[in-house]
Amino acid sequence: MLEIRNSVAVITGGGSGIGLSLAKYWLAKGGKAVLADVIEENLDKAKEELDGDVATVLCDVSREEDCARLADTAINSFGQINLVAPFAGIIKDGLLVAPDRETGKVTKKMLLDDFKAVIDINLTGVFLTVRECAERMINHDCKGLICLISSTGSLGTAGQINYSSTKAAMSVMPKVITAEFFRRGLADKIRCVAVAPGYVGTPMVRNMNQKALDYIIGQVPIGRLIEPEEVAMLVGDIYRNEALAGEVFFIHGGLRLGSKG
Repeated sequence: MLEIRNSVAVITGGGSGIGLSLAKYWLAKGGKAVLADVIEENLDKAKEELDGDVATVLCDVSREEDCARLADTAINSFGQINLVAPFAGIIKDGLLVAPDRETGKVTKKMLLDDFKAVIDINLTGVFLTVRECAERMINHDCKGLICLISSTGSLGTAGQINYSSTKAAMSVMPKVITAEFFRRGLADKIRCVAVAPGYVGTPMVRNMNQKALDYIIGQVPIGRLIEPEEVAMLVGDIYRNEALAGEVFFIHGGLRLGSKG
């Protein structure tokens, strides 16, 4: 069983949301954290909130050099990387094509820029973060976990062909990475999994239109949003339990497409 105390977590999207909650959890358990975010103000606020050994890096995860600098910061600051949590993500929702209700003709379609922006952050950004951190974990003989973040959206959500595609990719990556590490005799030292939250009570979700929020909660069997702290706790439990590898762990309060059957 791995211990969080003195272990080093690299968390992208660490300035807010689930990433920030994971940082708080990790530090409270005696760990150390390197937080990356593309918004400097978020990093400054996070550092004020956090108590413990923490470093921050302004980072655009879609840029190769930024991800390399992030991984180097963790090694230079704390000497190791034990948890990689590439949680940075964005949404740019829209229908693939949107026919007009009256004429039946397409009047809108998802912009290529909106599709590519989500792919760049949610998929390419994860690839680069994991690649750079894994390289340094291997070269510095670190033991730990790569924990990706998928979503119930990976099951297919209308209006999110870009987002759902990236989260579906997160669902297969743990199997691929685990198989590759197994071939090289590394799978017992560096595990890979994904967690897949449902509707999480981040500030963005809680501040949405109340009618829409009530509808969302009405689809969740436990009758409430998932707390970011609950996702962080799941990551911590998976980190400690070295038998967990290569799989996706859903945390959604019983939610499925068509929860009420």
